[in-house]
Amino acid sequence: MHPYASLAIAILAEVIATSSLKATAEFTRPWPSLLVAAGYITAFYCLTLSLRVIPVGIAYAVWSGLGIVLVAIASFVLYQQKLDAPAILGMAMILGGCLVINLFSKSSAH
Repeated sequence: MHPYASLAIAILAEVIATSSLKATAEFTRPWPSLLVAAGYITAFYCLTLSLRVIPVGIAYAVWSGLGIVLVAIASFVLYQQKLDAPAILGMAMILGGCLVINLFSKSSAH
C-alpha cells in the first residue's frame, strides 16, 4: 500500500474515533466506545505502515494538521459546534503548513 494511502486511512480512522468520543458518554455506551477503540487501533496501525517510508516528523505533522481540521468539521456537522474567524484562520494556516511540507520539503516522501 502506498505510504500516503496508509497515512490517509490513519487520519480518517483517527478522525472517526475522536469525533465519536462525545457519543461514548464517558465510555458508558458500548457501541460508540467500540468504534473509538477500533478507530484508534486502525489509526495507529496504518500510521506505522506509513512510517516505512514517510519520516515520523512529516507523517505526524500531516496527521495532526489534517486531523485538527477534519475533527473541527465533523464537530460542526455532528454536534453543531461552531468556529469563529480566528479558529478558521488558524486551521487554514495549519493546512497551508501541510501543503508547504508536502509540496516543497525535501524531507517529505514523494
